[in-house]
Parts: sequence; C-alpha cells; structure tokens
Amino acid sequence: LLIAVPSAIKVFNWLTTLWRGNIRFTPATLFAIGFVSLFISGGLTGIFLGNSALDIHLHDTYFVIAHFHIVMGVASFFGMYAGVYHWYPKMFGRYLNNTLAYIHFWVTLVGAYLIFWPMHYQGLAGVPRRYYDFSNWESFKQFNGLNEFISVVALVVFAVQLLFVFNFFYSIWKGRKVTDPNPWKSNTLEWTTPIRPGHGNWEGEIPEVHRWAYDYSKDGKDFIPQTEPVGADESKH
Repeated sequence: LLIAVPSAIKVFNWLTTLWRGNIRFTPATLFAIGFVSLFISGGLTGIFLGNSALDIHLHDTYFVIAHFHIVMGVASFFGMYAGVYHWYPKMFGRYLNNTLAYIHFWVTLVGAYLIFWPMHYQGLAGVPRRYYDFSNWESFKQFNGLNEFISVVALVVFAVQLLFVFNFFYSIWKGRKVTDPNPWKSNTLEWTTPIRPGHGNWEGEIPEVHRWAYDYSKDGKDFIPQTEPVGADESKH
C-alpha cells in the first residue's frame, strides 16, 4: 500500500491532465505518454508479486525481472527522453530531427514490450533469473527460441538508442534552427527566456508575472503567457 496508493494518485493525476486536452503528439509528448503506459502496465504486475501465495512461485523468476525493469528501467528512460526532446530547442537553439525521433520512440516502445512481456510468461512457467544458461534443464529448453527472440529485439532496441545519440549530436550543428523562444507554446515563465539562455536566464529586467501557469484555451486563445497582463474585461479562471 505504501507504493500502490501514491502511485495510483500520480497515475490519475497524469491521466486527468491529458483528459480532454488539445494534445500535440510531439516526440516529447509521445515519450511522456509512453512513460505513463509503461508505468501502469509494469506496475499492475506488481500486484501479483504483492500476493504472498503467488509470490512463492514467482519470486526469483523472470516475472520479477520483467516487472522491475518495465517500471524502474524502461519507464525511467522514457521520462528522461521526454525531457531531452522537450528542452533540446531551448538548450541548443536547434530542433532534433523529428523523423528520427519518431523512429526512436516507436521502436523503443514496441521493443520494450516485446522484450519484457514474454518474460512474464517465462516467470509463470518457473524460469529462474540469474542463470545465463538453461541447457542443463530439460524443462527450460522449450524457451530457447523465446530467449533468442528477446535477445534479437534487445539488440534492435539498443541500435535505435545509437540513432538517438546520432540525432542528438548531429542536430547540435545541423538541426533546424529555433526562431521562437517558446516553440511549444507554453505559458510558464521559463519559456520567456532567450534561446540558449545565459547566466541569470533573462537579459535585462526580470519579467513580471501577472497570471497563473495554466491559462490554456481561454478567451479564444490557445495559450496566454504568464507575462501577459490580465485585461480588464478578461474572464477569470
């Protein structure tokens, strides 16, 4: 319960943030949604491990590997990737290549599920973790083909991470230049800083905040920056 209750609160927080929103499926958004997907699907398998009767069988099997790595491993990377894609234009003044970014997302997401979901099946069959070779156990030889499939997919997923590294460094010099300091049309104050902000973030006077950070789809406007004064005839949120 110490894990489940706060985790459930955060999941509903994320989902209700997306609910009825005008979502733009940028690479950063896709990785953020992918994080939520992995966190939910991986977290649900933890319910089985929290049941002592089931855990007697599942403990120290591939089921544990799959559960832990989806929640703590892959989901964490998706959160970090979302941050990189989101902040890259502000940090470097250029955009990452979108085509490579979408390839990176879809191959990583689908690959992660193809790697770790079969491991749940192996865990249910009693395949133990921390063994590098099962050739001495006749009952586990039936999973050799599945292990080979997982290994091939893992290599493909690793290769696409190299594509991300290439995209990251290539775009620093060759990426499309950012002309708008607020490319994502966000309300929050950090997007009023210049592209590649220097020491102190703002040049000259520090901007004055007039409104909260969530004035989206208000008074016929898609977004209203915090630095825009509140009009006399403007409806309150």
